[in-house]
Amino acid sequence: MPETATFPSSTQIQAVQTYIKQTWKTLARSPEHILQAARDPKVAHIDSAQWLVYISPQEDKAKIQHSLEQMLGSDEWRRIELRVLPAEAEQIQEHGLLYLPYSYVVPGGRFNEMYGWDSYFIQLGLLRDGEMELAKCMVEQLLYEIEHYGMVLNANRTYMLSRSQPPMLTPMVLAQYQQVPDREWLQSILPTIERYYYYWSVPPHLNPATGLSRFFALGNGPAPEVLVGERDEDGRTHYDRVREYYRQFEVPDYDLSLYYDREQDCLTDLFYKGDRSMRESGFDISNRFGPFSVDVIHYAPVCLNVLLYKMEQDLAHIHTILGNDSGAQSWLDRAQERHQRIDQFLWDETAGLYFDYNFQTGVRRPYEFATTFYPLWAGIASQQQADRVAQNLELFEVEGGLLTSTKVSGNQWDAPFGWAPLHLIAVQGLQRYGYTQAAHRIARKFIAMLVKEFEATGTLVEKYDVCRCSSNVSDEIFFGYSSNEIGFGWTNGVFLELLALLPTE
Repeated sequence: MPETATFPSSTQIQAVQTYIKQTWKTLARSPEHILQAARDPKVAHIDSAQWLVYISPQEDKAKIQHSLEQMLGSDEWRRIELRVLPAEAEQIQEHGLLYLPYSYVVPGGRFNEMYGWDSYFIQLGLLRDGEMELAKCMVEQLLYEIEHYGMVLNANRTYMLSRSQPPMLTPMVLAQYQQVPDREWLQSILPTIERYYYYWSVPPHLNPATGLSRFFALGNGPAPEVLVGERDEDGRTHYDRVREYYRQFEVPDYDLSLYYDREQDCLTDLFYKGDRSMRESGFDISNRFGPFSVDVIHYAPVCLNVLLYKMEQDLAHIHTILGNDSGAQSWLDRAQERHQRIDQFLWDETAGLYFDYNFQTGVRRPYEFATTFYPLWAGIASQQQADRVAQNLELFEVEGGLLTSTKVSGNQWDAPFGWAPLHLIAVQGLQRYGYTQAAHRIARKFIAMLVKEFEATGTLVEKYDVCRCSSNVSDEIFFGYSSNEIGFGWTNGVFLELLALLPTE
């Protein structure tokens, strides 16, 4: 597909780079900014009330309190209440911020906390921009979350204690090690990394029938942030709009009775489990696993299993660095086994694409989604498989880059929308298998669109309509939240990475 947009001039590019450099400071949070970080537009809050900050039971509350009092002025400190997390997340009655000890970067807008997979793309941008200390802190914070909160969290709020996000930890660790090759540090964090791997590789995340993993949030009931933070102009929550959809339309994609009680006009407990698990996937929301992706709990997804293969490969590499050849081999064996299962269950020879596998029905769902590029990014695909995926590029490629899916559903993770992280993964994957011209073409298209919209709005944002090359997307999104958040952490990072990937012009 030919390029249609004129590539920006060096002056135009420089303006965006300057904006990104300044934005890292705007998006940075630390204990000194804890009041700013504690504010959360996604939960109900009375203006005069204190903002809640929870600390791990492993921490010394008196010590942290003294430290925060020293950092903050008395006016700010009075706006915060410090609490110790109860033993079980279900005991939390009032939600708040989860304390993190170092600096970190938030995505922006209503996302005023540190997110799991966003952090990888943000880290790449920080490293590319020379923000080395802040980049290192991003890794340290995720390790802290595993040690103190049990996993890399969806984000550091109490209502996200029951779910993680796509596992990008080991690429972050190795990116940091490449900057500062500290073997003692690598040795010290290895048990923490392996602990997080087992979050994904044992039930309920493991599906024993396939040997592959799934997204499966551990909490129950409606996601608290949705009840307040995803209301439309008429005051309806996302869940209200879902019930309305179920009342009006047939759903052939899954057994609707699992998720919706038509007689009572109510969503079932399993719906909320699926809804939370969809949010753990990071792709909230698409119709990739049927309407609203609530059937995600019955699928082995391409994205998750490729990332776990990458984690196994990375852990083998870490053991090799540390001189543990037998340990390295055991991780390579696991990666090889997962590779075989990905080929068996997720590769569709007829379509020439990777599809998610429904282990209840025993069939792949032929939903064309940009996660089909993940196996190229991780090096799983054979050259023949990569060739087939590349031949299907025309399904996704449009004027502004790559569609997330080929279906228009009214959800933000479907057509006509495109997202920065999927562009980076696809571009790097195509380049890895020799499709350099196509990779550069897509990178140029996406960069050109970002620059055009930056010049029109003065900002980089979360998502774009890549068909119209526009950041004005709210009227096209009918489910979930329709706002387009400004910042935006991973868009900043991917812009810098794609720019570095292109030959100097």
